[in-house]
Amino acid sequence: MEPLSHPTLPTGIRARMVPGINGMDMHVLEAGEAGRPVLLLLHGFPELAFSWRRVMVPLAEAGFHVVAPDQRGYGRTTGWSDAYDADLRPFALLNLIRDQLALLGALGVPHVHAVVGHDFGSPVAAHCALVRPDVFRRVALMSAPFAGPPAIGSSLRAPARDIAADLAALPRPRKHYHWYYATRPANGDLLAAPQGLHDFLRAYYHHKSGDWAGNEVHPLAGWTADELAKLPTYYVMDTAETMPETVAHAMPSAAEVASCAWLTEDELAVYAAEYGRTGFQGGLNWYRTRFTGTNMEMEAFAGRRIEVPACFIGGARDWGVQQAPGALRRMETEACADWRGTHAVPGAGHWVQQERPAEVVALLGVFLGTP
Repeated sequence: MEPLSHPTLPTGIRARMVPGINGMDMHVLEAGEAGRPVLLLLHGFPELAFSWRRVMVPLAEAGFHVVAPDQRGYGRTTGWSDAYDADLRPFALLNLIRDQLALLGALGVPHVHAVVGHDFGSPVAAHCALVRPDVFRRVALMSAPFAGPPAIGSSLRAPARDIAADLAALPRPRKHYHWYYATRPANGDLLAAPQGLHDFLRAYYHHKSGDWAGNEVHPLAGWTADELAKLPTYYVMDTAETMPETVAHAMPSAAEVASCAWLTEDELAVYAAEYGRTGFQGGLNWYRTRFTGTNMEMEAFAGRRIEVPACFIGGARDWGVQQAPGALRRMETEACADWRGTHAVPGAGHWVQQERPAEVVALLGVFLGTP
């Protein structure tokens, strides 16, 4: 597999393949000089290392060596299975931490100045800091709060009260997207989107962004069907619809697409090409581990807090910050011992580092301090 190249990548970002990473060849984007303090950036779903393109060069200019891998199951990283019936243990959180440790070892980096995670990369970053604070010496979480490690017996599965039946019984029957993403048809649904893969991704990113007028965010009272049904349909879907059908209702107009400076058509084409080649199953397998007990090893850290400095950055218009009721408060008051602040970026939705890169870089700069 060849790494991404110019003109796909912004000037100042380079790409390479790093072999022998926990059984994989890992595709890595970098900015800044080797030997400087390292920032490790971990993307979410449906994203790529490319999702950090707008913040990597400014962070490098601030004095850091910035490293962003395509994580297991994504992009140009190879050596993982895309089969629905594959063993899910390689996608378990503890093994995702091993992936990052192996990458740092291959790069000759004994520890990082900070690990930064967005979306599903946020719990990976959080657990990196929880498990190996000697290696991951600061942690910045974005868009997905970390409520702490699982209690004994919970195994990071779906919440103890399985909400699926309650959602299906509502007058307007609904389903939670985590449950949908765990189903066998999900990958095929996304790949065979009726509107085409490019337009599906455009609608998906738009729907969850600050550009969509419906993203007026407020806390939910609890993990109940009535409260979760207040979430937009990209989180709590109508029962009869697939995700492409769900987001098609929010497809932006041609004028809105043309004015979207944070995700141009050429940039969106990178995502469409990568997912068109790999499919989505690798990323979807991360969601499936919540339902299978695959992460039960993390119960060994029950009651432990993140001890290194930690902060959170989210969009003020991002429902991802509130989709798990109470998680934000638990992160701030219980899960982290050295809390450095919660930041809501005005106007930004879920893709905060893409939508508002300058604000994110400024907030990270304060948190990271002088390299």
